[in-house]
Amino acid sequence: MRFLMIGGFLGAGKTTTLARLARHYIDAGQKVALVTNDQAYGLVDTEALRSQGFDVGEVPGACFCCKFGDLVETVAALAEQHRPDIILAEPVGSCTDLAATVIRPLADLYGHEYEIAPLVVLCKPEHGAKILDAAQVGFSPKAAYVFLKQLEEAEVIVLNKIDKLQPPERDRLLLLLEERFPDKQILSLSAQQGEGFNELVEVLSQSSTPGLPALEIDYDTYAEGEAELGWLNATVKVTSRKDRQDKNPDEPWSLDLLVESLVEKIAEQFDRTGLEPGHVKVLGSSLAGESGDQGHGLVTSVANWVALGEPAELSIACTTHVVTADLLINARVASDPETIAHTISHAVDSLAQLHGLDCHITDLQHFSPARPEPTHRYS
Repeated sequence: MRFLMIGGFLGAGKTTTLARLARHYIDAGQKVALVTNDQAYGLVDTEALRSQGFDVGEVPGACFCCKFGDLVETVAALAEQHRPDIILAEPVGSCTDLAATVIRPLADLYGHEYEIAPLVVLCKPEHGAKILDAAQVGFSPKAAYVFLKQLEEAEVIVLNKIDKLQPPERDRLLLLLEERFPDKQILSLSAQQGEGFNELVEVLSQSSTPGLPALEIDYDTYAEGEAELGWLNATVKVTSRKDRQDKNPDEPWSLDLLVESLVEKIAEQFDRTGLEPGHVKVLGSSLAGESGDQGHGLVTSVANWVALGEPAELSIACTTHVVTADLLINARVASDPETIAHTISHAVDSLAQLHGLDCHITDLQHFSPARPEPTHRYS
């Protein structure tokens, strides 16, 4: 099996890139499985990829580096069940030192099972220019340290989302990357639109370079930077209110509008306080039996928000009206977990008032990630 890992900071577009890669390889006649990774249980990316028909395994509870055994077991289970030619892996967006803690241990311990592609790291443009230019950004220097270390260890850096950049912005960011990392191969990509995709596929057809020096990294700074990005996963049950005065209580409502509205409400709250997000993702789902439009099966909608000053974005639309839905929220913000939880709860209440719905948080986890303790680290 070929093992392809696409790293990058929170909100860099890893899931969109992996989905496009998966479709490309499947269209070429190859079998593909994906592995997602999160510090907690209940990952929007896992459900979003499964909703697109992909075979997906999940490694929850810590980064790949700290759950190396779980990563190997998850890939083995996917291999036994689906016989994939290619494994696409998406690590936690605040994780770095992946070459020394994941790539090299795989090559050394399981090299007879895997052919490993170069480590590709996506550069998130929303924060890239500010951090690379040492400009004011809503992350602490320690969180920015993690961002830069991710790019430093990449075998190939890919500037993603170029479809959202004006040519001067794109050229400026590429110049900053070239000046900071003159020995790196740097590509441009729009994972959403496909520009630059063939170049990425060509890079991933090659093999990881053995014997590269390990990343020089201060694990104290790394751990503190990651911990400053508070984490929240929550689920919300949404139903129509029987006392809706403006509409028939059984009249269906747009799942896309609901999901996008919640992300907008969350963005408004954090914009007001100036707390910088790594990412905020909301996935809405509903069964056909609960849907106003018949014949859809399970329908899914996803919206996200990735930076102060940027709009919320509907990334997966279902164009379906429903009368009940389940929402899954993943939020990673430069703030303490309690503030994030309070902000999300307030946004859910605002959503209920805006649309005249009952919205109940049924599960909520919020915490700061623990210090990374890799299973292996190859120097």
